[in-house]
Amino acid sequence: MLVFRGVPERATTSTVLTIGNFDGVHRGHRALLSELTAKARELALPATVLTFEPHPRELFAPDQAPARLASLRDKFELLAECGVDRVHVCRFTRKLAGLTAGEFIENILVRGLSVRHLIIGDDFRFGKGRGGDFALLEQAGVEHRFVVEAMHTVDFGGVRVSSSAVRDALAAGNIEHAEELLGRAYVIAGRVMDGRKLGRTIGFPTANIQVRRKRLPLSGVFAVTVSGIDAKPLPGAANIGVRPTVEEGLKPVLEVHLLDFDRDIYGMHVDVNFLHKLRDEAKFDSLDALKAQIARDVADVKKFFYRRGAEAQR
Repeated sequence: MLVFRGVPERATTSTVLTIGNFDGVHRGHRALLSELTAKARELALPATVLTFEPHPRELFAPDQAPARLASLRDKFELLAECGVDRVHVCRFTRKLAGLTAGEFIENILVRGLSVRHLIIGDDFRFGKGRGGDFALLEQAGVEHRFVVEAMHTVDFGGVRVSSSAVRDALAAGNIEHAEELLGRAYVIAGRVMDGRKLGRTIGFPTANIQVRRKRLPLSGVFAVTVSGIDAKPLPGAANIGVRPTVEEGLKPVLEVHLLDFDRDIYGMHVDVNFLHKLRDEAKFDSLDALKAQIARDVADVKKFFYRRGAEAQR
């Protein structure tokens, strides 16, 4: 998959295109991308995604912007898995936000990306003041000879699949529902970094995963598996939060205690797959109290994986 910064002044090839943020690449996104890639193969053109960085709400209302489900790198990997050929990442600025719907169509869709077939969500709005909609795109398609197709909402279990619904499930600790909406386990990827080694001193060494995002969509203690170390995912107990027992005012961190594991994995890039929430993060009066709770957490994680294994064998 090719990744481009911005949109060229004039396209060198036509495209089958979709537009969106694609945060988390959930079931709804995947259904749309399946349509995109099928049409692209039919027309022998690149399946292309136009996305924006940062998210518009991060520019206009940073304090109200939603926590990201995935980093930009993770988004690229998920889009590639779905068969996307090209991604154009447009820097979202006030200048870009000031383009009228007509200017957006002319400058970006027609001249910059030479769109032949456009697939969008049924609620897609664009241009200054969100003045552009599906009807306007259809009119432009007649003039500029491209087809516009609406992708309708995807429901799962009676719930509209959306990035907001996934965030709500994660924030509520309903990891299993988030997995249903995503069509896979929720994952945070990162590199294992050198930490304070506090866990080692109390008998529970942890892998400290580098998290670059300022806000995370979930917090607490979880049963997880970690991919990227061995051929099979390794089970573990993860804490994601600000570690209030250790110090006040710390940035969010992700720490994973791998079960029955004692190897040096510093520098490895791993995926932490969240499977079940055990409890919220809490502040303890002493390190001894924290150690006792971690022992209970590890025991609960072992029980979770035992039950999971037993159910899989039925």
